[in-house]
Amino acid sequence: MKPLSEQCSEHQKKSAGEMPSEETRTAPGNVTVSTAPTRESPAQQNGVVSSHDVISPVSQTRTEHQPPSSASAPPAQPPRDQWGGKYEFLLSCIGYCVGLGNVWRFPYLCYRNGGGVFLIPYFIMLFFTGMPLFLMELSLGQYGAAGPITVWKCCPLLKGIGIGMLCVSTLVCLYYNVIIAWTFYYLGSSFQSPLPWSCDALHNIPFCRNKTNVTQSPSEVFWNEKVLGVVNSEGLHDPGPVRWPLALCLLAAWVVIFLCMLKGIHSSGKVVYVTATFPYFVLVVLIIRGATLEGSLNGVAFYLTPNWAHLADAQVWHIAASQIFYSLGIGVGGLLSMASYNKFDNNVIRDTLVITIGNCCTSFFAGFAIFSILGHMAWRKGVPVGQVADSGPGLAFVAYPEALALLPGSVFWSILFFLMLFMLGVDTLFGNMEGICTAVLDEFPQLRSNLKHKTLFLALLCFSFYLMGLLLITDGGIYWFTLIDSFSTSFGLIIITLFMCIGISFFYGVNQFCQDIVDMICHCPPWCTKLLLYFKACWVVFTPFLLTRFQKSIRPLNSWRVNNINTTSQDQHVEPQRVEGPFTVNLTEADFTSMNWEAISEA
Repeated sequence: MKPLSEQCSEHQKKSAGEMPSEETRTAPGNVTVSTAPTRESPAQQNGVVSSHDVISPVSQTRTEHQPPSSASAPPAQPPRDQWGGKYEFLLSCIGYCVGLGNVWRFPYLCYRNGGGVFLIPYFIMLFFTGMPLFLMELSLGQYGAAGPITVWKCCPLLKGIGIGMLCVSTLVCLYYNVIIAWTFYYLGSSFQSPLPWSCDALHNIPFCRNKTNVTQSPSEVFWNEKVLGVVNSEGLHDPGPVRWPLALCLLAAWVVIFLCMLKGIHSSGKVVYVTATFPYFVLVVLIIRGATLEGSLNGVAFYLTPNWAHLADAQVWHIAASQIFYSLGIGVGGLLSMASYNKFDNNVIRDTLVITIGNCCTSFFAGFAIFSILGHMAWRKGVPVGQVADSGPGLAFVAYPEALALLPGSVFWSILFFLMLFMLGVDTLFGNMEGICTAVLDEFPQLRSNLKHKTLFLALLCFSFYLMGLLLITDGGIYWFTLIDSFSTSFGLIIITLFMCIGISFFYGVNQFCQDIVDMICHCPPWCTKLLLYFKACWVVFTPFLLTRFQKSIRPLNSWRVNNINTTSQDQHVEPQRVEGPFTVNLTEADFTSMNWEAISEA
């Protein structure tokens, strides 16, 4: 197994303490030339030679007098782009990790799984699974200077990991931009006064006055009927027509992605200065506004009240691991691709600590913005906070808009909130799209050298995703959305990261990998070296063990698999579970048994 330093020609590994030794090589034309290997400058290590590099006159004279070789020289690889500065990379990774799940999933999971106690398993899983895998993916991309597929030339046996990353990233891009299309729809609707999902709108008066006989709130009616149209569909087999207002919103979302990524990291690296920082500004504003509302303290107390009994529940630890896993975006290829555009001597350990801890603190911080306003809504309705709290798109598109509609100046707050959701979604999609583009451009370098071909490839990619995404914005598209969302990034990602961790640790060699990290960090502080010992122990023991345990907790439902017709056991009883989707799907016992669908339909 050859190390990365021998396989990846973009970055030549050279230890700082080595003395330069002379070696003799035979140049073309049988002229013996004595050379002294020197450490490659950072400007040269990504295939770019800076203008201030000086060529020795003696070497130039030798080259001019050498007869041409009979063998044709290999074609020069096009220069690889680099980030304009370290802050572009940091903001891109923070924007990629801090996504919609930080706002609409973590606060709900926190209050459902012990309140403040949930932070204990959450941060333990961060230190033993999140950080080690995050550092591994960043280091692999930066040292190899290649995308998710090409980087595995250091260990061709594991190239399937890169292909798996590409497949998962494709599925994520397919449905993730649909969420941005919903955000666009709500953002456009927010410019109406009164808001179309508020009780002040004329068409919602029957729902607000007759509360005893009404089972849905105006925000639920707007979401299910006006936006999704799910009331017109019976299920997966009945998608129905495309909802053209959403189709236009989806087209606008893909046009925005195309324009922002037109020049690669040179354009997206500038966009993140706005898209990665604006959500923090909105969260601060929402927290300040929520703190002034009546009942907000009840919501915050509901969010953080500890329940120590949950620490003994194994499911709480599984949920904490899954939230860490998905919020950091590990195993999709986006982190690896973005790190491949770093300078060779960038301190990846420092970046790992800043990004992972910043991402988790943002999740905790967002909970105050969410529950302070939900607490006010519960106070206005005279019900417990638990009755108005929700998770996933149900929080972002039903519960929270309804709470904002109760505030003075509701139009302004609604515009601000959905603009924040748009920024969060776009940043995450940047990383996923970058993973796909980098993988393809590294496999076909001629696309990178030709701007016209590269632009055409990006346009075809975005347009293909748009056409495939039309299925998800039909009347029954939410069923397909829930199916892809539930199973595209669960079991597959666990397998990908497990094999990545085992492959690097035992096939490539964990000692060689740690040495590669030390070689990248030219002036490695003592704390970095000590911290690497901790990460080495995680990569070899703790992380693979926890991934295998986490894999057992992710079990696809039998209703989405081929049922075993030969199974005759009818005495199995599984409690009904609830799939958290934009349109809540309640699963019955029949979804977990191995009965065939024909027998169920006849019954």
